Amino acid sequence: MPSPLAQYALERNFPSPLIFTPEKAGEDVFLSDLRALQPELCITAAYGNILPSKFLNIPPLGTVNIHPSLLPLYRGAAPVQRALQDGVKETGVSLAFTVRALDAGPVIACERLEVDDQIKAPDLLALLFSEGAKLLIRELPSILDGSAKEKAWPQDDSKVTLAPKIAPEESGLSFDQEAIVLHNKVRAFAGWPGTRAKIAVVDKGDGQCKVLELKIITTRVCSHRNIERDEADDVTFVKGALIFPCGGCTALEVLEVQLPGKKVVNASAFWNGLRGQKLKIL
Repeated sequence: MPSPLAQYALERNFPSPLIFTPEKAGEDVFLSDLRALQPELCITAAYGNILPSKFLNIPPLGTVNIHPSLLPLYRGAAPVQRALQDGVKETGVSLAFTVRALDAGPVIACERLEVDDQIKAPDLLALLFSEGAKLLIRELPSILDGSAKEKAWPQDDSKVTLAPKIAPEESGLSFDQEAIVLHNKVRAFAGWPGTRAKIAVVDKGDGQCKVLELKIITTRVCSHRNIERDEADDVTFVKGALIFPCGGCTALEVLEVQLPGKKVVNASAFWNGLRGQKLKIL
C-alpha cells in the first residue's frame, strides 16, 4: 500500500516511476535511481532522520529542508509537538540547508507565527508546512542562482533546543501537575499518541468502583473559581465540561473524551451516560 505522500502524488497523476519509497535514504537502489534523475536541488520536509552524505552529495545546489520551528529552536523529530507542550506563544517555519547534523544547517529564511492557545499539533503542523511551502516558493530563485548560500546565516549553537521523538508511554496525564501543563500536553499529543487518564467510576448506591481509561481529546484551563465538590479528588460537571482538579489549586476543563473502541463524545454525553455515578481522579 502506498504511503500517504505517494498516494497524494498518484492521485495528481504524478508519474509512478518517479515515486520512490525507500525504507532508508541510504539504500543503494534508491540512490542509484536518484542519481539517474540528475536533480539540481532536493527538498525535504517531515523527514526525521539524518541524511547520509551519499544522498547530500547528489544535488549540486544542495538539499533544503522545510523545518516547522524557528531554528535553532526545537531541532529534531517532533518540533511542533514539543513547542506546544512547552506552551510557546510564538513559533514558525525555517528553510535551511541540510548538513550531516540534525537540523543544524545554515538558515535561508524563516517565517514567524503566533500560536493560539487552543490549537492542536496536527492543525499547527499543517499550517506551518503551508507557510513553509510559500516560503520555499519565495526563496527558490535565490536558491537556484546560488545567492541563498551567500545570505544564509549560521545557527547559534548556544540557543539550540531539542525536540525528541514522542514515545507512546508519554501519553499519560498526571493530575498532580497544573492544569496549563496538562492542557498543553493534550494539544501537543493530539492525533498520535493522544493523552490518556485513568479515572474511577463509583456507584453511589453500593460504593463499588471500576477503573476507566479515557482518551482526553479537547481541554481548556478552567476559569471557574471555587468549584463545589464533596471530596478533593472528585470530578465534577459544570457548563458542558468535566472539571478535573489539578495541582497548584488549578482545574482542567475536559470538553471531549473517548472510551476505548468508542467514538469521540462531548463531555455532556459522557456525563449523562454515567447515570448518577461519581467520577474520581486516580
